[in-house]
Amino acid sequence: MNKPSPLQVAVGVVKNTQGEVLISLRSQSLHQGGLWEFPGGKVEPAETVEQALRRELKEELGITVISAHSLLTIKHDYPDISVQLHVYEVTEFLGGAKSHVNQPLKWVKPVELTRYTFPAANQSIVMAAQLPNYYAILNDAENALLESRLRLLVDRGVKLIQLRLKSISEPDLHEFLRWAKPLCQQHKVMLLVNSAVINAQAIAVNGIHLTSRDLMAMTQRPQGKELGFNEAPYWVSASCHTLTELKHAEAVGVDFVVLSPILPTETHPEAEPLGWQTFAELVSQVNLPVYALGGLSSHHLEQTQLLGGQGIAGIRAFLNERL
Repeated sequence: MNKPSPLQVAVGVVKNTQGEVLISLRSQSLHQGGLWEFPGGKVEPAETVEQALRRELKEELGITVISAHSLLTIKHDYPDISVQLHVYEVTEFLGGAKSHVNQPLKWVKPVELTRYTFPAANQSIVMAAQLPNYYAILNDAENALLESRLRLLVDRGVKLIQLRLKSISEPDLHEFLRWAKPLCQQHKVMLLVNSAVINAQAIAVNGIHLTSRDLMAMTQRPQGKELGFNEAPYWVSASCHTLTELKHAEAVGVDFVVLSPILPTETHPEAEPLGWQTFAELVSQVNLPVYALGGLSSHHLEQTQLLGGQGIAGIRAFLNERL
């Protein structure tokens, strides 16, 4: 017996000018009733996903979508139904959002989304809604240069930074973190440490970024207390290069990943680039936010998001250009 095709659903992560996200409470009488959700609904026959999104948000909330881009696509099997969620971030709209279907609505700061209970299929959306478009990677350098580079990234508005300081001495690392942590806290920058850094598990910042080798050695998502992270929230990301690594990241519960290299790079000239077609194919097979890395700049953001990516990761890009 053939398995029924999944229900196609258009979902909107609607953000207001304050950056808050709109969520609504499902009626107890509906599937997954009593849980919070992102607005949207079923894609009708002969209707594109974008058409369905615009229609559903107009019908449910009374708003007219002006600007939206693809965020991610999620496939999920519930015991009674399979769904495929086509998720868009709506950044500009007309009208004041009001429920036309008698569902309670709330505008919520992205970091507060984890306080609400969503259907299982929505968990990756909760993560994607919190992530910025850009993920900067700070490589090894002398402390004075590290300081100037970090300050430049913060000044340019980068909100997610990985410390990929694999060769730095332990004293220099602690000296760097002594002023870097309060700087990032002041500017609400999430600071992740690469798992190859000296005593990475003992550095209490905002999370850890797993090398592909460390990722493949994991059997479950690292827990914050085990890693020494005492601050919440903490995130776990990972570097991936193949579908096997992406699937493993999804299986162990990684929050988001970086997929590379997309284009030829100066850092790893020997690596065979994946190219955009392969990037799109790989992204479509996992329920995770995926950053593209390798030979890219901020100018590639639109193309990345059109292909289902979360955004752009880079080592040099954000130091050389304004965002």
